[in-house]
Amino acid sequence: MKKGITTQLSTMMFLQFFVWGAWYVTIGIYMSHHGMNKLVHWPYTMNAVAAIAAPFFLGLIADRFFNAERVLGVLHLLGGVIMLLTPMFTTNPVLFIAMLLLYNLCYMPTLGLTNSVAFQNIEDQEKQFPLIRVFGTAGWIIAGLFISFILVRFTGIDSVTSKNILPETTRLPLYTTGIASILLGIYSFTLPKTPPQAAGQPFSARNILGVDAFNQLKSKPFFVFLTSSFLICIPLAAYYNFAPIFIEASGFKNPAATMTIGQMSEVIFMLLMPFFFARLGVKKMLLVGMGAWVLRYALFAVSAPASVVWMILTGIALHGICYDFFFVTGQIYVDKKSSPEIRSQAQGMLVLVTYGLGMFIGAQIAGWLFNRMVTTNTSSLLQQWQVFWWVPAGFAGVVMLIFGLLFHDKAADKQS
Repeated sequence: MKKGITTQLSTMMFLQFFVWGAWYVTIGIYMSHHGMNKLVHWPYTMNAVAAIAAPFFLGLIADRFFNAERVLGVLHLLGGVIMLLTPMFTTNPVLFIAMLLLYNLCYMPTLGLTNSVAFQNIEDQEKQFPLIRVFGTAGWIIAGLFISFILVRFTGIDSVTSKNILPETTRLPLYTTGIASILLGIYSFTLPKTPPQAAGQPFSARNILGVDAFNQLKSKPFFVFLTSSFLICIPLAAYYNFAPIFIEASGFKNPAATMTIGQMSEVIFMLLMPFFFARLGVKKMLLVGMGAWVLRYALFAVSAPASVVWMILTGIALHGICYDFFFVTGQIYVDKKSSPEIRSQAQGMLVLVTYGLGMFIGAQIAGWLFNRMVTTNTSSLLQQWQVFWWVPAGFAGVVMLIFGLLFHDKAADKQS
């Protein structure tokens, strides 16, 4: 593979996740400062809805009729314009959330498209793709640092506190997302030509939903894995929805930058995964990943009343283990269990079950809990956060226990 293509694909990944990181971490803080504190779970619900719809779009249109890089460009251009318009509807919560749904419907299919562009233009997926994908994590990190340390120069001074206004509370992150999305849209048309791989093939909802893949893979261990993956994503949604708001409430001056500690950890553990995988195997890797989520929430709960900084930072830093040991290990497990004919279907089914259905239900439950447990009463706010975090900690702990007792797949561990 030519060095120029590697640079192109790495830049694509960097911008792809810069776009996502610029709004995903900050949107809850923005809404809570603009009269929508009871609705902060809805953007994440819309994200999950789009994750459910994305496989149908990819299977029906992108994989059959158009080059992947062109569809990628059009979706990012359209999404960028929608995001630039979204702040205009801040005073109308229904339209504001509807605009975020439209944006997510444009963005979520691009996650699969960037992978398609990358995989079709590299020679050794196992060796080359991780080195390209890591630039996506770097993009997410840079987005958080850019918001906290660059945009703050343009926010002005708060007349009450005489301090700089937090960029996370302003429209600037949304504008940053829109502009970056348009730049990526334009850049996408310079990417290597990536023709549709399913041109001429009939569309099948069974393929998109992964029905055929499930029928081939169905076994007690796989059913336990898939069910546990779905269930664990329900408490996981609480972190993505409300951790940035909790960070701000705990007194951290730069919430977006602070949250990037998790992605920095993700890079480290991604590089260490082969070492751990060879020694622990699938089941122990998944258990460690689930256990890290339990520990993270427990640290948040214990630290909440006194805002214990090291506990909160440790909870964020656990993201590397939480994400890599659970999500990435799960993707590897599904890949090992799948035949080449159903590999794409199986991975799509996993995304649908976790990022789609699991996160959708999780966002709604997390929002319901937040609206009943966490109020604006500043005298007891941090104590309320403590009660809130114990709920996902307990839920994740139960799922981990069930998985540990019921999952037995010796064949998968021998392949590790």
